[in-house]
Amino acid sequence: MRRSFAVRAGALLAGALLSGACTVLAASTAPSAYAADGDKGFTIEDPRITESSGLAASRQHPGVYWTHNDSDDGPYLYAVDSATGKTVARLTLTGVGTPRDVEAISIGPGNEIWVGDIGDNLGGTWQYVWIYRLPEPAKLVDQTVKATQYVVKYSDGPRDAESLLVHPRTGRVYIIDKKEDGGHLYEGPADLSASGTNVFKPVAAVDLWATDAAFSPDGGRLAVRGYFGGISYAWNGGKIKREGRLDVPLQRQGESVSFSADGTRLMYGSEGSGSSVVAEDAPEGAGSGTRSPSGGGSSSASDEGDGSAASGSVKFGALAVAAVCVAVFGLRRLRRRD
Repeated sequence: MRRSFAVRAGALLAGALLSGACTVLAASTAPSAYAADGDKGFTIEDPRITESSGLAASRQHPGVYWTHNDSDDGPYLYAVDSATGKTVARLTLTGVGTPRDVEAISIGPGNEIWVGDIGDNLGGTWQYVWIYRLPEPAKLVDQTVKATQYVVKYSDGPRDAESLLVHPRTGRVYIIDKKEDGGHLYEGPADLSASGTNVFKPVAAVDLWATDAAFSPDGGRLAVRGYFGGISYAWNGGKIKREGRLDVPLQRQGESVSFSADGTRLMYGSEGSGSSVVAEDAPEGAGSGTRSPSGGGSSSASDEGDGSAASGSVKFGALAVAAVCVAVFGLRRLRRRD
């Protein structure tokens, strides 16, 4: 993807020096222990999962989160038990082409899994991207599942995106594009066509360089995350209204977010081998479940500061180091794909 001058400069100036600091900083944000309650956070133990780019809580299998690598892995989805961090099933998708850049996953009505092959690190040069839909298996074992593939275009031209959302009540599919100065929420047709092209249209501005987003289980809220922060929006029938800032944990390369199945937690994931999923309290009223008294920190209900800023509890120096960390790892990722 296109990198701003500041990001490129930061990466070039601090690469070797701060690589070790990034590792230390990422480790310091991980939970020190992983209890049986996966909503307190967990570590992904599967060595095959090195670039976890999407995260979605299963409603059919309590405590299970679906994830995937973002590229160069094949048509695979992984079901991870949050109590242990271990993979309990790997799905192999059939009925689709060769994935290019899978960036997001979401659970829709009827326990259907939706996968967004929507990344475009070339700065928006692909004329179309793909979405896959498949039934979530009732039994979690390694298996092959037939998926439906949808061709997607944007009404205003190609773009990079990493956020795919399916509304839990209506089943409508949405995408948020990834732009440094803020992007847009794109709405798909009411019914997607597997035989034609599905045109997504912008319906609202999103004030963040979005790396992922998720609906609350009741569909009333939208959480959007970036590398350093996030924003909570009231869904408001699709006319989203900004509610406040989310305290997103500092991570090596923060790529994913999901509400827990009961809506009481926001689960934040990151790329890398043995990556941690960090739990934070979701905004009040985000789900139908009962909030646990213990676990992650609180998400801000106020609208202070820029939604792309880091948590208020993070010192400026740590934020600066984190910014360079993201630049370093982003540059490595870009070079790897080149």
